[in-house]
Amino acid sequence: MRTPRPLSRGAAALLAVALAACGPGSGAEGAGDDGAGDPYFPKAGNGGYDVTHYDLVLAYEPAGRRLTGTATIDARVTEDLTALNLDLQGLDVDAVTVDGARARFGREGQELTVRPRRALDRDAHVRVVVRYSGRPRTVTDPDGSQEGWLRTADGALALGQPVGSMAWFPGNHHPSDKAAYTLSVTVPEGLRAVSNGEPAGEETRGGRTTYRWHTPEPMASYLVTVAIGRYDVHRGETAGGLPLFTAVDPEQAAASRATVKLLPEVVEWAERRFGPYPFSSAGAVVERPGDAGYALETQNRPVFPGAPDTALLVHEIAHQWYGDSVTPRTWRDMWLNEGFATYAQWLWEEDHGGGSAQHTFDRLYAGSYFPDAGTNAALWSFAPADPPDAAHISATPVYWRGAMVLHMVRRTAGDEAFGRLLRGWAATYRHANASTDDFTAYVEKTVPGKDFSGVWEEWLYGEGRPATAS
Repeated sequence: MRTPRPLSRGAAALLAVALAACGPGSGAEGAGDDGAGDPYFPKAGNGGYDVTHYDLVLAYEPAGRRLTGTATIDARVTEDLTALNLDLQGLDVDAVTVDGARARFGREGQELTVRPRRALDRDAHVRVVVRYSGRPRTVTDPDGSQEGWLRTADGALALGQPVGSMAWFPGNHHPSDKAAYTLSVTVPEGLRAVSNGEPAGEETRGGRTTYRWHTPEPMASYLVTVAIGRYDVHRGETAGGLPLFTAVDPEQAAASRATVKLLPEVVEWAERRFGPYPFSSAGAVVERPGDAGYALETQNRPVFPGAPDTALLVHEIAHQWYGDSVTPRTWRDMWLNEGFATYAQWLWEEDHGGGSAQHTFDRLYAGSYFPDAGTNAALWSFAPADPPDAAHISATPVYWRGAMVLHMVRRTAGDEAFGRLLRGWAATYRHANASTDDFTAYVEKTVPGKDFSGVWEEWLYGEGRPATAS
């Protein structure tokens, strides 16, 4: 588009209001792409910039379910731009500034298109500030599960996988763009707001309490959480001095006591298996069973709907390495999250007197692992590295056949080399993004002289049940 001529302050304000109501969402010449090119969520994320830091200042009123927010987004421009897109579903945008100057903006679907007064040059650093408000939505995923902003019995819970974070703050909502985060959440006095990272202070004034959190390590937006409600807070540390922060709904306190006690042991075991813990603290948020339909590996503080059993706790803690630190490049690479976390459960059982990983693998291959024939058959419905559509990125083959791929890698490489591979993969792509192609190339480079072609062809990409389990 053409760069607009300078306007008076009053005229600029009037024009911004008009464009907010009816301006087009994207597609102008010089605008960044209105999607990151994901094969399953083509509108998720945006092109033309890379976010380095989000500063989110939020206030929430549970009674009216109203959220007000100011998002300050610091980014590096990666191509010359006359406009850029942010993902935001629902909510009302009240004002936008770019580098302190009021900017025009338009809405179209989930796209918030921002048009600064001056073009943005490649490699420039830009600050976009969005003021917004309204009732944040609950998003229904293609597989029918719910995410976004979930209303709970005593507050709210924000869960973002795969695209729900756009329901409560504007941003570049694709896992390929990770950033640091600072959050400030104000809630009625008596409630608590828990998020990722480290507590950065709290203050009560006029019947409202503000909680501040900071996450210095890069984080994908789908891993950001805010949990608002009444919680029993537990602080501790592992034997190695890693801080632990756990928030438990009081109704789940008794059932969660064993979980809180086991957490340091699980983290320490995972460090021995996978290498140094990738974040500055660990912990958990335990909600009531009805508050969410699933657990999620929200960064350094996974969320559980009710007290988790040991296997689920191990799964979500393993995700801190595989999924949170090493994050998938696209949603097609989801098995790199779930296959690794599922295999971690097998390793825990193997290391703690349970069945071997080989025994679990054999039962899955034989069709006797799951209690129902339908789930056993579903294991072979598609290749873990190639889900047929967005509704299947969290389906059985991604988790369980993904873990079987890793077991075949282990059998081909040998136990000692496989152990080095697990730790090396987490170290090589620490705080970065990785694809399936990155993984296969890494395995072949790390374990030279072994032939993995059959593993990739039959187990990772092959259709149906391989003819043999060898």
